[in-house]
Amino acid sequence: MGNSSSDNCTNVDEMVKHYYLPVMYSIIFVVGLVGNLTSLVVYIFKVRPWKSCSVIMVNLAATDLLYILTMPFFVYYYSSGDSWKLGNFMCRFIRFAYHFNLYGSILFLTCLAIFRYLVVLHPLKAIEFQRIKWGVLACLVTWALTAAAIGPMMSIITLVEQNNKTQCPDFASNDPAQVWWYSWILAVFGYFVPLVVVCVCYAFIARELDKGPHIESPHRTRARRLTMVVIICFVICFMPFHILRALRVDTRRRPDTPCMLLHGVNATYIISRPLASFNTVFNLILYTLAGDRFQQALQSLIQGELWRRMKTHINVLVVYKPAFNLTRPRHPTHNTEEFRRIP
Repeated sequence: MGNSSSDNCTNVDEMVKHYYLPVMYSIIFVVGLVGNLTSLVVYIFKVRPWKSCSVIMVNLAATDLLYILTMPFFVYYYSSGDSWKLGNFMCRFIRFAYHFNLYGSILFLTCLAIFRYLVVLHPLKAIEFQRIKWGVLACLVTWALTAAAIGPMMSIITLVEQNNKTQCPDFASNDPAQVWWYSWILAVFGYFVPLVVVCVCYAFIARELDKGPHIESPHRTRARRLTMVVIICFVICFMPFHILRALRVDTRRRPDTPCMLLHGVNATYIISRPLASFNTVFNLILYTLAGDRFQQALQSLIQGELWRRMKTHINVLVVYKPAFNLTRPRHPTHNTEEFRRIP
């Protein structure tokens, strides 16, 4: 009976990891790849003129795309039973890239909130801060801060030999003595501080939008929706991930943690990881609400592509129809007449 209980305990998180993660990461990869590639194309080739927020949006889409490109490695790894065959450097690099782009996305969303705050509450200064150079400067600082914050990941992550397999464990499953302090630093400065900044900025924005005679104007309605999307993304996508990661590390540090609690916490932490990745889907909604002509540019791109496809089909039908008539003359004596009708 004891062995059966132990087996059930140890298999809970393994089953979630091997069946849940590959499916969820595959869905996120497909949706995120198509969505973020489309967003980049629209911003780069269609949206004009650019402002500082446009630069931030392009960098947000780029970091989401880089984040999405790590998904196939995880799909292969978890679906093959935690067997890593790409070497120690690739293990470290993929884990580094995953966290680098995750926290980069959080910081870019924070930059967007700050710039929106300046535009709404300080319109006179906003004219200056809407210039492209400020967006470029904000993005350079964001990339630099993210690289500095995630740099230690390259030394913490390492391969593990277990169950006759070479494994590339996730960040929270590495040495808890090293991971514990670093996990809290990332959680506090990489998530909770940006969360406070975002909530404060959008609280002031929401209060400002409720003033004046045009409270229900389309512009203000879109701004309110943008506020809700960003806050929902921060709370639903990122908060469970950071709380459960802290619990995962803490339970591994305590030698007296009950087996069921240890693996139950790990199972819920595993469930939260794709949830954090869903921010790439929330960001696709964000682009359409950003108010920098993205929606009109996307419609223009889609309509142009549909029109090109329709013209192609029409041309094929026009060319094909006379050829069809040649093979089916209405009467043998009219072959010459049918041929003459071909333009």
